[in-house]
Amino acid sequence: MLRALRTLLAFAVIGLLVTAASAADKIRVVATIPDLKALTEEVGGKLVDVESLARGTQNAHELEIRPSLMLKLRRADLLMENGLELDSWAEVAVQGANNPNIVRGAPGRVDVSHGIQVLEVPSTRVDRSMGDVHPLGNPHYSLDPGMAPIITQNIADALARFASEHRAEFEKNRQAFLARLNEAMARWTRAMEPLRGAKVVVYHPQWIYLLSRFGLSQAAALEDRPGIPASPAHLTRVIRQMKDEQIKVIIVEPWNDLKLATRVADEAGAKAVVLASMVGGVKGADSYIAAIDHNVNALAQALR
Repeated sequence: MLRALRTLLAFAVIGLLVTAASAADKIRVVATIPDLKALTEEVGGKLVDVESLARGTQNAHELEIRPSLMLKLRRADLLMENGLELDSWAEVAVQGANNPNIVRGAPGRVDVSHGIQVLEVPSTRVDRSMGDVHPLGNPHYSLDPGMAPIITQNIADALARFASEHRAEFEKNRQAFLARLNEAMARWTRAMEPLRGAKVVVYHPQWIYLLSRFGLSQAAALEDRPGIPASPAHLTRVIRQMKDEQIKVIIVEPWNDLKLATRVADEAGAKAVVLASMVGGVKGADSYIAAIDHNVNALAQALR
């Protein structure tokens, strides 16, 4: 009996050592938002261990910096950031992590917005009185599946710089993902084609990339200014506009006030629809393709 217990214990220890060695062999990546986590996992496959600082249900503009985030960053080989000042809050966590691999300018600090055609870049000087306006342009480009080839190329290049011997595998994984994405894109395009030109109201102005991809237009926003709660007078104007222009949909983020959006929609004869502002933002949107799938299907159903 004692011999059997010793044998079982030996196998358990060996198992733990193998698991630890396997984890140590992986590239430790931290992504600021879940979209980048999901896309890094697609490209990196079994060679990466990826964590996200933000959750899909959170407002990516603002994140409370906690010691747990610094601990994730302290162990990271690479930090994938969205850039365009969406995740500028991460700088505080990086400073607290004391990890030279991911400080600004280090090889492990990766801005995946490189090469993106940025929309809504202000043509005049902006300041805080204008609300949550991004001086570098709208940073929510990952909501457009058409941007995924550029994003994943930036991710693949960063992983290959860190582990050049696996470059071919990263590219193979990337191409396999893009093939699945292209199949889904064809389906999404067919679903949205009859709805081209339709107008929508958004709660917060972060949907321009998704709307532009499928030929929809943003007619108004519930927020008076980005990130600033609407006044009653502003909401009255939006309701009047929705009635006049027969706008049938208000897009709502998981972290915004659905009750307010529903009340406005009811008064305007429209529907408030919650979309996944990031991977994991709604139930079932647990991968990049699944999140876009939810958004397209929900929009198409609401607009019909």
